[in-house]
Amino acid sequence: MLVYKFGGTSVGSVINMNHVKDIISTPEKKIIVLSAMSGTTNALVAISEAIAIGNSALARDQINTLNEHYNTAVYDLLHEKVLRKDVSDYVNAIFSQLNQVTTKTYNLQHHNRILAIGELLSTYMFSRFLEQEGFSVALLPALDFMRIDRNSEPDNFYIKQNLSRLIDGQQSADVYITQGFISLDADGVITNLKRGGSDYTATIIGAALEADEVQIWTDIDGFHNNDPRYVNDTTALSYLSYDEAAELAYFGAKILHPQTVMPVRRLDIPLRLKNTMAPDAHGTLITNQTHGEGIKAIAAKDGITAIKIKSVRMLLAHGFLKKVFEIFETYETAIDMITTSEIAVSLTIDHTSNLENIITELQKFAEVEVEDYMSIVCLVGNQIIYHPDTPELFQVLQDVTIRMIAYGGSNNNISLLVNTSDKLETLQKLQRYVFNGYSVLA
Repeated sequence: MLVYKFGGTSVGSVINMNHVKDIISTPEKKIIVLSAMSGTTNALVAISEAIAIGNSALARDQINTLNEHYNTAVYDLLHEKVLRKDVSDYVNAIFSQLNQVTTKTYNLQHHNRILAIGELLSTYMFSRFLEQEGFSVALLPALDFMRIDRNSEPDNFYIKQNLSRLIDGQQSADVYITQGFISLDADGVITNLKRGGSDYTATIIGAALEADEVQIWTDIDGFHNNDPRYVNDTTALSYLSYDEAAELAYFGAKILHPQTVMPVRRLDIPLRLKNTMAPDAHGTLITNQTHGEGIKAIAAKDGITAIKIKSVRMLLAHGFLKKVFEIFETYETAIDMITTSEIAVSLTIDHTSNLENIITELQKFAEVEVEDYMSIVCLVGNQIIYHPDTPELFQVLQDVTIRMIAYGGSNNNISLLVNTSDKLETLQKLQRYVFNGYSVLA
């Protein structure tokens, strides 16, 4: 069994849906995980926000606009009249239900139900399109098997049992279609795996079925050695290890959801990243194997806040760090980077919803300084900290103010904290030195 995941761009137009059909036209049994059509989730968020503030008129206008967009897509995608009418009726029924929500008292459950609509629409449309094209296809509702527990972790036993049951009941199908992103919570209420969560859905399914391979198809041919949105002349990486891919995803590489690697890594299931628009390109194959040493790729993560916590005593007292970490644990706030001196600890976070409470608690026993508008630039590669060329990279950044360095916590990662205003220059200088062969003094 193979698991394919196609992102919003891959199913964002009739032309692209035909590309996807061609890609999956192979004899193996496979599960296809789909995102919402590109732009749909943003539109649904806007609709949800309009309903939340009580602007029903705006919400209805937005709903009708999106409804018309989907009716056009259905007309262009399907030429068989019976299938076209079936899908059109389904689409219109969904938007009719959404219009009814505009008159109800708004709550979080409404928000999550609204966001689920995108994946429900894309999978229904695409499954009927495949039927039209002669595929033996079965639609497996994600809400019948995908569930997270009270720690927001996949309920693996529940997922495996229910997914296997659904597949066993549709043995005649060659292609199974399901939704990414959406899920039930531990109480059976609709929730989701957050933005980009369709990648995560695919590897959770891959692990549950012990798939031969999981493939993530998007609009770029794999991990690049730097961020192509900011740097020219980047190249795709043919191979990465699970460790390297996880570091890059966590520290800003947008091609992959940060949690995606975890389910398949445990079972050593290959994870392949491919480009829907260039299916013959190799892409990036992620496995347990390592290929080469030294710096392979650079990523950047924005929205970072730095916190310097200085002990009110001359030297760090016994238990000082314990108290600091307990505060962040209490407020469920993850720490990205950390450095210490004899009297202070500096650390970074990327979620600031509880920052005010955290500062209040810290100020009971320490002086606290906070800086925002920071970015983490992450350099990733196998055994990077032992490579002889690595120390020289700091020379190329002599004109950039580096606020913090995390070096040695991982053999595969060096992280630099810079002002976000310096991020572009930092990425470009590192690209020229590390990958384009420029002299350090150039």
